[in-house]
Amino acid sequence: MKGAIVFLMVFFAILAASLAYSGMPPGRQIYDALGLPTTDYLVLGLPATTLIIAIFNGVVYGIVAWLIFTIAERTRR
Repeated sequence: MKGAIVFLMVFFAILAASLAYSGMPPGRQIYDALGLPTTDYLVLGLPATTLIIAIFNGVVYGIVAWLIFTIAERTRR
């Protein structure tokens, strides 16, 4: 359960940071690799492309943080 909290905290922090700077890796690279078109369509007042890149970044960094947390917890035992 603690791992889920770590994931969510990192996800939302990186999501906010990525919304401010959408060029943050690896979200932009994932978006470009999928061949998705760039659009100016607004979702919740934000361009859809920026929101998708921010979600990619949040998920990637959240998984990395969760994995590090899980490994650290298991080595402590």
